[in-house]
Amino acid sequence: MSERKHRQPSLDPLMEGYLDYLLDVSRKAPGTVRDVRCTLRRVSQIMEQLAPDRPLWKLELLDYLRWIEGERQVGRAGASLNKNLSHLRGFLDYAWRSGRTDRNVLDGFQIKDDGSRTEPESLSMEEAAQLVKSCPASTSLERRDRMIILLLYGCGLRTKELCDLRLQDVDTTRREVLVRAGKGDRQRIVPLPEMVYTELLAYLLERGGKRGPLLRTEKYGKALGAKHICEVVCRVAQRAGINREVTPKALRHSYATHLMDRGVDLAVIARLMGHRSPAETGVYLHVLKDRPQRAVNSLDLAGGDIT
Repeated sequence: MSERKHRQPSLDPLMEGYLDYLLDVSRKAPGTVRDVRCTLRRVSQIMEQLAPDRPLWKLELLDYLRWIEGERQVGRAGASLNKNLSHLRGFLDYAWRSGRTDRNVLDGFQIKDDGSRTEPESLSMEEAAQLVKSCPASTSLERRDRMIILLLYGCGLRTKELCDLRLQDVDTTRREVLVRAGKGDRQRIVPLPEMVYTELLAYLLERGGKRGPLLRTEKYGKALGAKHICEVVCRVAQRAGINREVTPKALRHSYATHLMDRGVDLAVIARLMGHRSPAETGVYLHVLKDRPQRAVNSLDLAGGDIT
């Protein structure tokens, strides 16, 4: 579905012109354009309080610095702010080229992310195994909820990707699922682990049909929403005796972390996760810990000289 069909109340005409430019001329993905729209709307609303009666393209650098300081005070990370700044720089450059301002006050401006990236919340392999064991499969409803856990952890899907899965996205011959609209509207193919594949076959046989949502509500047959997915994960985690909050995102992080722990190449994990590049996947490098040291310790230096 296009960005235009998702439009909420319009922004300033200059902003709408920029968004159309991104979509039609720059050929940006609809998801990217939606992100830029959200940034422009959100910052405009904040600036209405900080600098009333002045549009974004009439603000000074000092105005933006005040906005950044406010965002820092509420805990916004530098990486997130830099993404917003990138959106704003693009828009201000468009405003400058359109003759609406005499300069782009954010040109070349970037903040230093002084916060170290924290390790993503994930489960240990033992906890993940206990989570799966704690999913009953006596009724059709229980089997559906068990499939939620298996697909989140076994395929590393995002919550929205899981909600959007359709019956026709499952290729039982190739043993894989097609994620049609991942983050940034990028498609990807995710292979199914043996256990997930076996249980998915049984679920599909019971589910019946050839089209429609893979996971649907019991009463109306509509696609499950993110709220239901989160409730299932929380309920199963409590049943498994995991005494901390467990979210669908934690299962996705666990998928990547456990693959890396097993020595899977970073580029492969990046592709499976739907990242643009292995650099995005670097957040999972924490699992390596002592692996480099163990590797060099395994070298047999007694057999010859190192030059």
